[in-house]
Amino acid sequence: MKIKLIGAGLALSLTMTIQAQVKKWTLRECVDYAIENNITVKQSELNVEGAEVDKKGAVGNFLPSLNASASHSWNIGLNQNITTGLLENLTTQFTSARMDLGVNVFGGLQNVNRLHRANLAILSNQYQLDDIKDDIRLLVANSYLQVVFNRESLKVQNAQFESTRQDLERTKELVDSGVVPKGDLLEIEATAATLEQSIVNAENALRLSKISLAQALLITDYENFDISDDDYLVPTTVIFDNDPKSIYEKALTFRNDIKVSEMAVQIAEKDVKIAKGGMLPSLDAFYSYDTRASNNDIRVGTDLTVDPTNPTQTIGTVEGTGQNVITPNFIASPITEKADPYFDQFSRNDGHRFGASLSIPILNGFRSRNSVKRSEIALKRAKFNFEQEKLNLETTVNQAYNDALGAGKAFEAAQKTLQARQTAFEYSQERFNVGLLNSFDFNQTKQRLIQAEAEVVRTKYNYIFLTKVLEFYFGIPITDIR
Repeated sequence: MKIKLIGAGLALSLTMTIQAQVKKWTLRECVDYAIENNITVKQSELNVEGAEVDKKGAVGNFLPSLNASASHSWNIGLNQNITTGLLENLTTQFTSARMDLGVNVFGGLQNVNRLHRANLAILSNQYQLDDIKDDIRLLVANSYLQVVFNRESLKVQNAQFESTRQDLERTKELVDSGVVPKGDLLEIEATAATLEQSIVNAENALRLSKISLAQALLITDYENFDISDDDYLVPTTVIFDNDPKSIYEKALTFRNDIKVSEMAVQIAEKDVKIAKGGMLPSLDAFYSYDTRASNNDIRVGTDLTVDPTNPTQTIGTVEGTGQNVITPNFIASPITEKADPYFDQFSRNDGHRFGASLSIPILNGFRSRNSVKRSEIALKRAKFNFEQEKLNLETTVNQAYNDALGAGKAFEAAQKTLQARQTAFEYSQERFNVGLLNSFDFNQTKQRLIQAEAEVVRTKYNYIFLTKVLEFYFGIPITDIR
């Protein structure tokens, strides 16, 4: 039973391993995954969220400010009774409440311009996010096609090694039959060894390109990472029906890097208006309400009673008789009443204050004027950057156009060269098989064929990538590769 469980576990483990290795990534999957997981993209998304928070703050500037406060205090010992005004040895409690309301009536239209600026900042950050995604698409597509190129190069090397192995077998037969000398066999063996080394180099290049692509996707399981087995054809594109100028003009309408520079100009214009608004008068309205209450007893009179321990007191004598003048000895006691309920006191002791304040900037150390100057300089700089970005785009489009056009011609030339090298090799092989051509000349012909095949693969994928880059500037998604 234990053996069966172990066997089942091994089978399950093997199945899971095979399934994990089955995943082969297409170009679109790689691009989508990179955009979803790229750290720079996530940071840029946070910038968009931050810009949206800033917009909420700009909207909040239009709302009134409302603040409330309250306090409650205890006074113990000799204190002034705030109701009677007398100093008394007592414990008092005092409660107060206040509410303040303020609203900006006019502030040089700064709040309006700040709101417009916040909207532009959201667009700018969104364009920056999209521009980063465009760069990632180009990076991933280039890395992906590099893997495809290295894979095709390895196939060419393996095919040539197999062909050389067959030549080696035939050469052995020719040597055994005395048609060619043994030196020719050694030459073929050296060629086979060289091809084996080339295969090792090609395998290493393929492995490194896969690792590079996986790193671009933030995938660390390099051993189980692979791409799909699709064979990409040379695109039949109509992009060359357009001249570089028309491609450039089309790119101006949607390129995100251009949009970012354009938004920077508009944001700088709003900054100038905001700075100029700081030189205008500002008008604010305000209203405040406050009230208070105390829990002290209220003194309403005095109660006079005769002192039982000393009921009388002498206040003088009668002249002539010397008889004492006696009067009652009264003790004065305050007559108090309980304080009114708190809410009654609040309504009786409340107060209102309202009005408006006008602030006119006259002289503040040239801060406002210098702020305007700095904003105007920043606007000019943004305009120059915008023009420079357009010039850079025009240069890039022209470069991409000529690179793609040249790559297409190079691919056509490589195909023609391959056809010629293939014909020459077949002719040399026929002569070598009958002993009319030595192994050195035969190997030279074969090496030229190998180089021609490798050049076709290189120029093919170089042309595919450069064409897609050019189409990318025309608005065609780079993932549309067949």
